[in-house]
Formats: sequence, structure tokens, C-alpha cells
Amino acid sequence: MITRKRLAAGLCGLLVTLTGGLSPVAARADAGEPAAKEPPKVELVLDVSGSMRARDIDGQSRMAAAKQAFNEVLDAVPDEVRLGIRTLGADYAGKDRKEGCKDTRQLYPVGPLDRTEAKAAVATLTPTGWTPIGPALLGAAKDLEGGDATRRIVLITDGEDTCAPLDPCQVAREIAAKGIHLTIDTLGLVPDAKTRAQLICIAEATGGTYTSVQHTDELSDRVRQLVDRAAKPVLTPVATEGADSCAKAPVLQPGLYTDRETFGQHHWYRVEVLPGQELRASVSVAADRAVHRDYGVLLRASTLAGREIVRGEAAGDGRTDVISTGLRYPKADIEGADTDADTKPAAETVCLRVSNSFSAPSGVRTTPGLPVELSVAVVDGPRDAGDTAFFGLGRGWWMLGALVVAGFLAGLLWGWISRWRVTVWRTN
Repeated sequence: MITRKRLAAGLCGLLVTLTGGLSPVAARADAGEPAAKEPPKVELVLDVSGSMRARDIDGQSRMAAAKQAFNEVLDAVPDEVRLGIRTLGADYAGKDRKEGCKDTRQLYPVGPLDRTEAKAAVATLTPTGWTPIGPALLGAAKDLEGGDATRRIVLITDGEDTCAPLDPCQVAREIAAKGIHLTIDTLGLVPDAKTRAQLICIAEATGGTYTSVQHTDELSDRVRQLVDRAAKPVLTPVATEGADSCAKAPVLQPGLYTDRETFGQHHWYRVEVLPGQELRASVSVAADRAVHRDYGVLLRASTLAGREIVRGEAAGDGRTDVISTGLRYPKADIEGADTDADTKPAAETVCLRVSNSFSAPSGVRTTPGLPVELSVAVVDGPRDAGDTAFFGLGRGWWMLGALVVAGFLAGLLWGWISRWRVTVWRTN
């Protein structure tokens, strides 16, 4: 059964409604810029600890199932993907915990794939030692350093980490906090409850997915899907850092951004909006650790002077680990304005403030902050009042008056029908 990160589910609905007009602006902003893209990078991290000897996957050992799946995946890796392989627990068979927790190495370097060489390297593996997941993730992140390519780690293990206090979930959060857009997907081979909880935590900290695997074909299919996903990314967010005031805030262009906020923190950003344009923004804040059940998020747009323009807010009660909200701000066009470049009207600076009201139980670490994803779009503004936000209420009171009249007429009609029914009942 596949447990996908619910952050994507929470954000998807907002992106459908709020970023429908993003592409034209983004296309204009990028016109004339080279479209050079680095090849995506993927590193497969395989658990080769002693527990991989267990024979409970289709009548063969977990190690044999992993090798078979790797051979199938290596045959199907797209040519544009730069793939590497790292192991954990493959070399040290002793009982010294300190040495066992260092047992991770790169089996095949990240780069153009030689399928024969990679298969030969995997064939030599034998279940051996400990399960240092945290150190292996740190090593894999270092293997993928450099450039701005799409990066993905696929962790395949059958047990929880045995090298605490280097908590692999905390390691994943720290990797995510660096803003390098490295996604970690986890696959649990016949996992127990503790292993499942740890792998879900690792995946959710970086926006990845968790999969429970019971059969060999499930393993090969899922790893192949994740490698293909790295080769065909939909949109890569840009890391940014909000400020503690609008005056110091970064100016954002239309796009998708990621940031981190500690509990109860406020972050400011700025967006330039020309007359005749409409600002559309949405934000999602995810709880990647244990939090109290009541929480909220506020997205507020204001002028440089501090006057509030519009806001979006949402509250949660612990049923989901992500909360999202959005807003729209249509800036009125200047009637009769000349469109010549020399007399182009000045843009208005809109201050966006993202606030959260999350709180955590005692003992839960507050650093790094909670993941924040901010979507910004600036599109051509609506020409008719009926096309603005809130069904036209943004540009007049005619709709409110129409609703009042309609309610009054509906009340009269219902009263007449009620009296007629009472009269008929008395007559009969």
C-alpha cells in the first residue's frame, strides 16, 4: 500500500484555481533566457544489513528480491538520468556499534549509467551488518551535491535505523532545510509498525513518498516509477527566505517558492503588481513532526504603509498534516493611461505576510522550521466586475443588492405557499 505525502494533495487544489494564469507571465519572464537544464540525478540507497537474509518475499530472501528488482530498474533507466548506488550495512559484520554505524559507501558513482558495470557491482552484495540509515542519507546528499539539477534519493530498507541518536528523520529535515530541493522516497520491505513510522517521517520531511513492499514486482515497479519521476519533473520550487519586515523582504517573481517557518513565526515577501494586473497567491504549511491539534495559517496582502488589502486564512484540527490558503488582488487599471514605454505606470509593491499558529508538545524540536510552499502568479486583471474574486463583490455592491432582493422574494413566495397549504388542510 502506498502512503503518499499529503502535502501534495493539500496544495493541488489551490494550484488548480490560483495558478491557472501563471504560465503566460512565466513564459514572458523567461523569454530570451537559455533553457539549459542539467540532467536529473538519482541515488538508490540499499540496505544490505543482516536482516536482509530473511526469506519472506515471494519465497526468496529480501536481498535476492532487491537484486532482481535492481537489475530490472537498471535496464529501464532513461538515458538522461545520472544514477548512482549507495549501500548501508554492506561491509562490517562485527558487533562494535561505533564501527557498524560508519558502514555506508558509494557502490556506483552518480553519473552516466553503465548498466553492465552497475549490475556487476550489485551482484557482489551480501547481507552483512548494521542499519545506519542516518549516515547513509548524509552520504547520499553529499553524493548529489552541486548544480541545480533535480535530485532524488530512493531509500530501500527492511528495518529501522540502529544508529540513534543520529535520528534519520531529523537528518531528513535538516537536508530539506538546506533548500537544495532533494527529495527522499522510502520503500519498506515487509515493514513493521516502527519501521513504517520512521520511513514515513523521512519521506514527508522532504516531500517524498513512502511505499510498503511485499513482492518483488512491487519493488521494481515502484523504483522505476520514482526514477522516471526524477527524469520528468513538473515544477522545481525555488528556495527563498522571508524577512521579518516588508522593507527587508525579497521581491518574488511569478513562480513556486519554498521556505521554513518556526512555530508562530511571521515571514514577509514582496510582489510588484502593475495597474490592470491581478495577484494570485497561495501558501501551504506542513507539519512534518508532532504538533498540537489546533493550528492555522494566514496569508495577508498589504501596502508598504501597512494597510491591509486582502487576506486568506484557514484553521485545522489535526485531521491532516498540511493547511493551505490563498488570496486574489485585482489592481484596477488606469483609465485613459498611455501604454507607451516612456509613460508606463509604476507598479505597486504588495507585501505578503505568511503567519502560522502551530505549536508543539514538549520535547519536540522546533528547528528547522516547518516547510512552507508559496505560489505566486501575476496575470492580466479581469475586465468585467463579474470576473473578479468573490463573484463580483470585489468591484461593487450590485451583487449584494441582488442577493437581498432575491432573498426577500423567496421569503414572500414561501410564506404564500405555507398559507395556501394551511388553508387546504383546514378545508379538508
